[in-house]
Amino acid sequence: MKPKKNPKKTKRQTARRSWHPAFFEAIQLELNEYRHALQFIYEHPLTTEPLKIDVIIIKKTADIPIKKNIAAQFRKINIVEYKSPDISVTVKDFYHVYGYACLYQSLNNDVDISDITLTFIETRYPQKLIQHLTKKRGFSVEETSPGIYSIRGDILPIQIIDSRRLSAEENIWLKELDNRLSAPQLQRILEEIGRFGKSVQTKAYLDIVMRANEKNLQEALRMGRTALPTLDEVLEGVGLTAIWEARGEVRGMAIGEVKGKEEIVRNMLNSGFPVEQVAALSGLDVEKIRTLAEA
Repeated sequence: MKPKKNPKKTKRQTARRSWHPAFFEAIQLELNEYRHALQFIYEHPLTTEPLKIDVIIIKKTADIPIKKNIAAQFRKINIVEYKSPDISVTVKDFYHVYGYACLYQSLNNDVDISDITLTFIETRYPQKLIQHLTKKRGFSVEETSPGIYSIRGDILPIQIIDSRRLSAEENIWLKELDNRLSAPQLQRILEEIGRFGKSVQTKAYLDIVMRANEKNLQEALRMGRTALPTLDEVLEGVGLTAIWEARGEVRGMAIGEVKGKEEIVRNMLNSGFPVEQVAALSGLDVEKIRTLAEA
């Protein structure tokens, strides 16, 4: 009897693995100013079965105002559902997450249903869902700020966020958690992450943004030639600890100045980095990278 082949992963399953950890970091970066007042929980299990909420943000002190556009509706328990780029929140998704809120309340006697809010985040305007909520449910919808739609008429405060329409100044982390970034957008992210340094977790965020926008990454790095991150920072930032520890004499040298970089290039190729991205990070010619890949 032939062994059964592993079923192919769906588009949603594949996307979730990379984008959701990055989103968890992005939402914390957005609310970093209020970190002392908020508790962030990733994939909170509701039961012993594999039923998990993407993110729960708990407001630890009720009287601390959160003056942030994406969190204006926050109460005690704030359930957040995130969709990877180009995946919409469907009507089915809405009721699925709404059920999470009801189940969460039933399992936590100290939480009133009116203390829970729902936030849905995606990269497009959810037209079908909005039509359902207004025509079938009789709710009203108001765009309270660019990309943020408040749904009124239910006991739960509900909002839907189109991240591509968010303010670039106020919501850089969520707005740029995307697969359609230009070179200037990528450059700004690199600069902002450099400003934070190691004070916040950004590995998953940097990894998925770089991989999803590899075509424009090289141009972004050229734009910031005077302030390129060191090879240490890039490799450590994308989580390639083994390569970072093994590269020997190149530790601390800037990209484009590294000696013996071919060994690093081979390691990066073996780790699954695309040829164009390896060229951007190492400074070697693309054809040279392809030759090493074939070898």
